[in-house]
Amino acid sequence: MTRPALPRPRKPRAGSQSRIDTILDAARALLAAEGVSSLSIYSVAERAAMAPSSVYHFFAGVPALLQALTGDVHAAFRACLQAPIAHESLKSWRDLSQIVEQRMLKIYSDDAAARQLILAQHGLTEVTRADRQHDLELGQLMQGLFTRHFELPVLPHDVDVFALAMELGDRVYARSIQIHGVITERMAEEGSRVVDAYLGLYLPPFLPKRQSPSP
Repeated sequence: MTRPALPRPRKPRAGSQSRIDTILDAARALLAAEGVSSLSIYSVAERAAMAPSSVYHFFAGVPALLQALTGDVHAAFRACLQAPIAHESLKSWRDLSQIVEQRMLKIYSDDAAARQLILAQHGLTEVTRADRQHDLELGQLMQGLFTRHFELPVLPHDVDVFALAMELGDRVYARSIQIHGVITERMAEEGSRVVDAYLGLYLPPFLPKRQSPSP
């Protein structure tokens, strides 16, 4: 099933991009330190040392700010799926799954804003919708990564298997954030087990490994 592509914003001028970056950096810092409830156009403007009207010029409100930050977080996830992987080190598809999960867990570990946006319970429909749309894209990238290294069986067309696997893992990580305030080592292991267990419903235990990664 073909998924609608996310709209591509116009490329801002250099001066505008600098101000956008300053605004997003301020929003990210507030989000990491105090959570979603701390964000307002005025608190971000104060942190960014600019007039609220300057923030409103680029972002209509807090949801638009959070959508932009969510896009940044998912750009980091895309990069981790596109980073090179040593093909010769893979013994099974679960090895590849573990590498991906460890990379994503590192993003959550290093980026408090990512934890707040993706895993915390903020109840913002716009952010949740953007996150799900990005998850579809990440699921396609993850399936492409697996296809690059292994010969996959025919997968259903009406279910986004890899996107759902990542969403299920995030549910476990979110539970850890809710209870412990962090993703504990134990819950990180459980999240990876959930991802592998779901993928295992569609992938046999032993997939033929390609002699070399496909282009």
